[in-house]
Amino acid sequence: MAPSLSGVATALFVVAITGVTLVVHRKNGENHTVDRFRTYEDFTKFNRYGANGVEDNLILDRDEFTVQPPPAGLKSSSDGPFYSFSRLSNQDLDYEAYFPDEEDISRHRFFQNASYVPRYFNASGWLRVEDRTSAGIDYDKREKIREMMIHAWDNYKLYAWGKNELKPLTKRGHSGSIFGAFDLGATIVDGLDTLYLMGLHKEFDEGRDWVERKFTLEGVGMDLSVFETNIRFIGGFLTCYAFTGDRLFLDKAKYVADKLLPAFQTPTGIPYALVNVNNGISKNYGWASGGSSILSEFGTLHLEFSYLSDVTGDSVYRERVQTIRSVLKDIEKPKGLYPNYLNPKTGKWGQQHMSLGALGDSFYEYLLKAWIQSGHEDEEAREMFDDAMQAIIQHMIRTSAGGLTYVSDLKFERLDHKMDHLACFAGGLFGLGGTTLNNQYSEKYMEIGEGITNTCHESYVRTYTRLGPEAFRFNDGVEAKALKSGEKYYILRPETFESYFIMWRLTHDQKYRDWGWDAVQALEKHSRTPNGFSGLKNVYLTDPQKDDVQQSFFLAETLKYLYLLFSDDSLLPLDDWVFNTEAHPLPVKGRNPLFRAAATSSGP
Repeated sequence: MAPSLSGVATALFVVAITGVTLVVHRKNGENHTVDRFRTYEDFTKFNRYGANGVEDNLILDRDEFTVQPPPAGLKSSSDGPFYSFSRLSNQDLDYEAYFPDEEDISRHRFFQNASYVPRYFNASGWLRVEDRTSAGIDYDKREKIREMMIHAWDNYKLYAWGKNELKPLTKRGHSGSIFGAFDLGATIVDGLDTLYLMGLHKEFDEGRDWVERKFTLEGVGMDLSVFETNIRFIGGFLTCYAFTGDRLFLDKAKYVADKLLPAFQTPTGIPYALVNVNNGISKNYGWASGGSSILSEFGTLHLEFSYLSDVTGDSVYRERVQTIRSVLKDIEKPKGLYPNYLNPKTGKWGQQHMSLGALGDSFYEYLLKAWIQSGHEDEEAREMFDDAMQAIIQHMIRTSAGGLTYVSDLKFERLDHKMDHLACFAGGLFGLGGTTLNNQYSEKYMEIGEGITNTCHESYVRTYTRLGPEAFRFNDGVEAKALKSGEKYYILRPETFESYFIMWRLTHDQKYRDWGWDAVQALEKHSRTPNGFSGLKNVYLTDPQKDDVQQSFFLAETLKYLYLLFSDDSLLPLDDWVFNTEAHPLPVKGRNPLFRAAATSSGP
């Protein structure tokens, strides 16, 4: 519903009616206006003809788009120009995207008041962001990354507050995100713990205030990804609970998890990928190998659900993920490998496609991290991890002619010699595997971890932008380079920086900080815009086109890992914290006083 125009004190709105056309003009300054067409039909009739058009009701800025004369034969009764765009939308105008919410404005002013005292300033004394005495901190570089976070957050708040993500070029919310057009505040929930770690206390409190006032899944009329909702929302809320002890965050985590539980109601206990949070109806993606569930999705619930049982005392969450564990432990595995697809009705594997990148990646990550999170008590998880890594090393890890270590997808017993950017987390994963337990695999794990991290760095520096492609290949005389147009984009992904951070912590080799700083400079040069950060469509071009999306994981992961790379080891020690696959740190049981176990917590 559109708010009243009278509630907008800071802008002048004029409604111009042209036949059946409604165009809203917002006066931003003396010589700048922003125009929006009311409907897709009005847009196509009065703005641009042909197959191209506008996506997501873009703000039409005179400063940023090409002015065109009216189409031949069409005379406009308004004096406004016409504009050139390249994408289509059939959605009506979202009034709430540009009519400010009076309550949000009021709350913003409250938190920005000079007299406001942050609620969680240095809570519990464990976070010492203002300490400038540590020799292990590169203050100038870390401060730069903090400034990037402020830039990303402030522009999200200005143009997309409460929306899931920001479109920084067109300065509005991104309705095409994985959570659709529903205002779930994904960037808020994903970014809160990063704000907290950086000492941005007022911003954190304002985000918490939004969560308390407005976060809800009621009325969300779409299927939500169980995996994405878990890692971003449940993970984000649980971390904020661990950091602060604020029951609001625990209650929200439990609320979201309860909405996901219907997805687990299958003959095997392997959950479906999608759940309608209104009615509990669940299903899998139609493209996923005959109705299969996806390994990297149902295998990436254990950290959050186990910890939720620990802090609520309700065993139901651990029981659900332990059932998944039991199925995977007992099932026959071809060559010791886990295919990416498993049918939740029959308990049988789908097509024989194995990957440490997309569709497989974080399942393996959570095997190792479940063991770490449990204080090394979950020996079953560590055993499954080591067994899986031995099979991957034997069948999927390879070294190129130029000496680069990479992990290839395996499809129907054939290597395709392609590595996903998503698999670049594996450098840090092998590093953690090699240092958290001294066994017969430790030396090999560290060697592979260092090799994969170096290879991912090479995939970055072999592009013009010095940012890495979505996938890169090792065939036809090519090494660590994308060959297909659909592999050349960069969407602000964090996986390479995750490995830089972990390998820095494990080795203190200066090259990892040097590589990270090189990436910061590349992000500033190519991805920064006046109104946030954007992904790139082709990292090999000198002037790549931007994709106009500031992903929520850019704040949750990319900037957090870079910030930690230039911090000292006392900020989130790897012995005390384990990061979920969205970089939300969860406390290690038995070591971390912020674990906050419930008095009646169920066991591991």
